[in-house]
Formats: sequence, structure tokens, C-alpha cells
Amino acid sequence: MATIKPFRGIRPVKQFVTDIVSRPYDVLSSEEARAEAAGNEKSLYRIIKPEIDFPVGKDEHDADVYAKAAENFKLFRDKGWLKQDATENYYIYAQTMDGRTQYGLVVGSYVPDYLTGAIKKHELTRKDKEEDRMKHVRVNNANIEPVFFAYPKNPALDAIVKAETKKTPEYDFVSADGIGHTFWVIDDAATIQRITALFADIPYLYIADGHHRSAAAALVGSEKAQQNPHHTGKEEYNYFMAVCFPENQLRIMDYNRLVKDLNGLSNADFLAELATDFTITDRGEAIYHPSRLHNFALYLNNKHWYSLDAKPGTYNDSDPIGVLDVTISSNLILDKLLGMKDLRTDKRVDFVGGLRGLGELKKRVDSGEMAAALALYPVSMKQLIDIADSGNIMPPKTTWFEPKLRSGLVIHSLD
Repeated sequence: MATIKPFRGIRPVKQFVTDIVSRPYDVLSSEEARAEAAGNEKSLYRIIKPEIDFPVGKDEHDADVYAKAAENFKLFRDKGWLKQDATENYYIYAQTMDGRTQYGLVVGSYVPDYLTGAIKKHELTRKDKEEDRMKHVRVNNANIEPVFFAYPKNPALDAIVKAETKKTPEYDFVSADGIGHTFWVIDDAATIQRITALFADIPYLYIADGHHRSAAAALVGSEKAQQNPHHTGKEEYNYFMAVCFPENQLRIMDYNRLVKDLNGLSNADFLAELATDFTITDRGEAIYHPSRLHNFALYLNNKHWYSLDAKPGTYNDSDPIGVLDVTISSNLILDKLLGMKDLRTDKRVDFVGGLRGLGELKKRVDSGEMAAALALYPVSMKQLIDIADSGNIMPPKTTWFEPKLRSGLVIHSLD
């Protein structure tokens, strides 16, 4: 059962919200963050990417960079740009993209739920990234950025969200990328109690995006529990901040592959080898989008797109991992034909999220940077949940969620 609680959010004063909020720390480089924060002393990048306050080239993992994050977090509060709510609340965070809105409840999620598997994962985490975020949580004694969870659709929760979002929002703005962000505070005690009770009947929460932040937050919470001789389990550090969306509102975008070479094969030889496992159709020069599961789009430097249909018998629909198109393409193309054994470390492959569109794939092949592009049909939420429920792990670079959560709308203190 999912254990959650309300919390006293640390939030931007209304007139500063658009100055403060930012994209997540891991979707842009230090140079991009430096450019976005230029001339803006209130930018959250000064807390989540504090290397921008140092000369160019500063190692973001140096101890004084983490210390700068804490210094800036304190500065933001001292100057009154961020203020903590007087009471424990839940919050609603709605995002609108391409005319579609998804509504998330911002909650304190329970560290033991992560450690026992009641919060389910579908990706592996890297220790170096975990350690980076753990240092950031420790030094700030706060979850500065939320993680992105999904939960099974729940009509009772939908009804509460529908009623609450008829009220005047606390924040309502459109970011530079055209995505709408709207935020409400739920401070009614009866409604808060009802939300807590409804989540207690939800068997599992699922990490959609933010595996490293979830791991880091849970590990720091566990660490603090072990260090406290008077630990009761009710302390604020037993919780970390998550935005929980009903799974039926979420959309996963395609996550595509680019390869630098064809492993010594000519285009013709590569296509001939592919024909063993795929039915191939030349689609000409017009961009071709995969139309269904097990259908792929291949773009080669002859400026032609090809439709690839995996032949029956080349995959296992009863295996939650084997049925994934990332598995099929990794096994039958990237490994078998191109010799790429580990996509986490191979420098010959790159990954492009679907938000950039297939035009981005075409551009990078046409420029000569890449030899070929492979576009995949997106994974479904059902596939993600089936894999998480089975205890399996998705292959690298499988899911791309859009829109990304904006950071800085609310912060969770561990005190």
C-alpha cells in the first residue's frame, strides 16, 4: 500500500515564480544552464546546477560546488524569494502540452516504500549519478527537485483533482517551450485526509522519470534514520517529494537511436543482412514514422527511409522484456549486425528523445555525423507497468516522458 503525507512546501513568492523555476538539472548541460540563467539571480539553476556560479570548466562534482548549492538555497530564502508554507499541504501540478493536460498530485512519498519495492522501478541506476544527487540532497537537507511517479487510475482521486482545479491556481504560466504549468495548493484538512486514505488503498507507485533522484532521496532518508538514535519513523526525512500522475493521463514518446557506422557494411549489405529478420519496404525520401509495435523506421545516408517489420519468431510476445521494440532492435540490429554489446558504454550509438522529432535524426545522418538512424514505436504505459510488476528492468534509453516536470515550483525540506 502506498504511504504518503502532506508537507510544508518551500515555494516561490508568486511574483518570482517564472524567474525561479527551471528545467530539471539533467536535461541540459552546464553551458546551457549558464546561458538560461544569465542576468537572472533568482534562477533555480544556481541551486541545482551551481557550477554556473564558477568560471567555465569548473567540475560540477567539486565539494565547493555542492556547498554553493546550499549557500544559494539559503540566500533564496533569506531574500524572501522562497517561503515555506505554514501548514502541511498537498499540491496539484498540471502540465499542458499540445492541447493535452495531465494532473499530478505533489506528495511526500515514503522512503521505506522505495526500499521494500512498493515504489516500483523499471530502470537500472548508476552509482556515480546516485552519489551526485545524494550529495545534493545532503548539503541542502531538502529535495529541491521532484520525482515523477505514476499510479493506477483512481476515479475518487480524479474527482478530488477535478474539484480542486476549479479553484483559482497559485501559479499559472507558459514556459518558453510553450508548455503550460498550473499549480494549486490543497490546504483543506478533510481533503488532505481523504487523499492520504485513497493512496493507502493503492498497491504500488511506479517511477516514470527520476530513478536516480528517487534512489538518492531514499538512500539519504535511510541514512538519516540510521544516524538518529531517537528515530521514530515519523520524521520528515522519511519522505521525499514526488509528483504522482494517474497512468492513463501519461504519454511516453519514442526514444530513437543513431549509429556512427555500419560496422564495415555498405548500405546494400546492411539491408541484405536485415532482411533475415525483417520485412523491408523502401519508403523513399519522405520521413516515415513507425506505425505500430514491431515496426521500425530506418534512415540511411542515401537519404531513403525504410519500414522494417520484425518477422514472426524473432521476438517473444509473452516475455515483457522480449516484446519491447528496444529489445528487438538491440538484439537483431545493434548487437547482431553492428556489434554493439553494451548500449550504456558504446560510443558508436547516440539516443534522441522523440520531442526532437524524426527531422533531427535525418539532419544528423545527412550531415555525415551519423551513418544511420533507427526510429522506434513508443513504449506504452501498460508495458512499463507490466515490466515493473514482473520485477524486470527495461533496456537502456527506453522511455521518454514529455512534458518534463518544471523544477522549483515547490521544494521539500527534510526537517
